[in-house]
Amino acid sequence: MEKVLFAWSAGKDSALALCELLKDPAYQVQALLTTITREYDRVSMHGIRRSLLEEQARAIGLPLVHVFIPAHGANEDYEAAMAAALAPYQEAGVTAVAFGDIFLHDVRAYRERNLARAGLRALFPLWGRETGELARSLIRLGFRAITTCVDTHALDARFTGRLIDERFLSELPPGVDPCGENGEYHSFVFAGPIFRTPVPYTVGETVLREGRFSYCDLIPQSTLATH
Repeated sequence: MEKVLFAWSAGKDSALALCELLKDPAYQVQALLTTITREYDRVSMHGIRRSLLEEQARAIGLPLVHVFIPAHGANEDYEAAMAAALAPYQEAGVTAVAFGDIFLHDVRAYRERNLARAGLRALFPLWGRETGELARSLIRLGFRAITTCVDTHALDARFTGRLIDERFLSELPPGVDPCGENGEYHSFVFAGPIFRTPVPYTVGETVLREGRFSYCDLIPQSTLATH
């Protein structure tokens, strides 16, 4: 059984890919590996609070490895932080890192090059799958996800903070990938077959960042209980 780490974004594609790996007897997932923007203390691009990410990992039942990177950092910053996070797991026998990417060849090649330098290989459980069918399978399998970031250059801001269901998919305009693989939207998965229990949250305010990205803040229930 091969020991692997999973590059976890907290979103739907990660959840589907992790679900595939957990069912495969050839692999043993050791931990979730998530990139956190240091200045914001949130999941990079997805905008999810680190505290909510940690509750999500506990609900899944896997250890969480934080990879802290600076806001607007260069690729070199990401690569150095990732190499430092991977090193102790390599020593413990991890030989691969899995990702939820579906069809972006340049992204795949970048990940493969980086890992190869460290003597690791990349796994892509969803690679080449039809994204409309993948999005529908998310719903069919019982996953529950909400959009947390929408690129308003590709998709109307009204899609921010919406549950991903059949209606959501049917209302996506032509040219928008059903899984948001081109960066049209990002999400947070809070329930489904890989979760021991759902992750409770409250929807906070929606804000526009950089004149382009519409973010919906999700507040952990535990945070509200302490105030």
